Order: sequence, then structure tokens, then C-alpha cells
Amino acid sequence: MEPKDYILTRIEGEYAYLCDVETGNEIFIALALLPPGADIGSKIHCEMFEYTLI
Repeated sequence: MEPKDYILTRIEGEYAYLCDVETGNEIFIALALLPPGADIGSKIHCEMFEYTLI
């Protein structure tokens, strides 16, 4: 999986919705996979299914 950058757009229950910075496509993942401190508007980098704050 290639590295991608996302913006956390919304949180619904136990899921976080991420918008791909390049394409605008939206994905959702379990909120527990995100790093501590991630909130709406946070920039997230994903590489090898590891999410980090930018």
C-alpha cells in the first residue's frame, strides 16, 4: 500500500471518516486505529496501515 495523506473530516460513533488529500475520496476506519490526539481537521499520514499525525 502506498503512503497517503488524509484529513479527518468527521467522527461517528466508533468510526472516523478520512478524506484523501489528493483525490477527495472518503474512507472510514475504526477510530481506535488513529493516533492519540487525532480530532476533526487533523492531517493524518498512512503508511503500511500505520496512521500518524502530521
